[in-house]
Amino acid sequence: MSIRVGIMGYGNLGRGVECAVAQNPDMELKAVFTRRNPEDLHIWSETAEVVSASKLADWKDELDVLILCGGSATDLPKQTPEYAKYFNVIDSFDTHAQIPKHFADVDAEAKKSGRVAIISVGWDPGLFSLNRMYAGAILPEGKDYTFWGKGVSQGHSDAIRRIKGVKDARQYTIPVESALEAVRAGKNPELTTREKHTRECFVVLEEGADPAKIEEEITTMPNYFADYDTTVHFITEEEMQQYHSRLPHGGFVLRSGVTGREKENHHLIEYTLKLDSNPEFTSSVLVAYARAAYRMSQEGLSGCKTVFDVAPAYLSAKSGEELRATLL
Repeated sequence: MSIRVGIMGYGNLGRGVECAVAQNPDMELKAVFTRRNPEDLHIWSETAEVVSASKLADWKDELDVLILCGGSATDLPKQTPEYAKYFNVIDSFDTHAQIPKHFADVDAEAKKSGRVAIISVGWDPGLFSLNRMYAGAILPEGKDYTFWGKGVSQGHSDAIRRIKGVKDARQYTIPVESALEAVRAGKNPELTTREKHTRECFVVLEEGADPAKIEEEITTMPNYFADYDTTVHFITEEEMQQYHSRLPHGGFVLRSGVTGREKENHHLIEYTLKLDSNPEFTSSVLVAYARAAYRMSQEGLSGCKTVFDVAPAYLSAKSGEELRATLL
């Protein structure tokens, strides 16, 4: 029997989930829920329904898992605890400092309803978090390093677009190669924010906007650019469409550690992602964890979980026997 999946939200992430579900034969997309007029939303899947978000609760017996594809700033803090009352849910909440509060809010509702909710699923938080945990457990004497990029940061791009006079923008986060090589060489450097990453911005201006003023606003923006070496390029709409329309990303998680009585042996663990499409890859991770949520629910588990709480076998469409025979 197929796992019945619903999608809440149909932006880049929701469209990616739709594609990912189609690549998993044990899953079936039943419905896409939207805050827009359902009649105005045209989806790729031919068999799934488009339904108003106001009717979501009516589907509580029709879905095995609901994948929430909203943003972390305002959507998920409200949606995930609310929909955990009715469904097993998955979200990609990525505001790191707020994860403990979000977990507590969702856990309370999921335990009351007897549902499974897995939060902060994706690649960071998500797969990178797992790799940091595994590496720290294996090399307790060591140091973690995380580098992001080269890739488009959607949050930073949005921050630039909010500046008056900006028509469109893309911001690339780029690891500083010398810092990355120092970690790989086992030097365990102490690195400041500025020493780890640079930021490169491509900006289309509204007619009559002052480029010098906008560049100053970008490079001095607190929490986004002020702590980084930031380069700003002003380009045309045509150049933006031709060269910067995709959403690539990626990064590196490294742990450098030592073993031995005299700590004489050095080790490096490195995990790398290089992604053509950040939202489509994140969507694929969400779908794998949707399978896990369904299986955990079938076993009678409930409450909020993170990637740390999910056994790897729950993610795979293969049975335990197949995994032991083919991958172990």
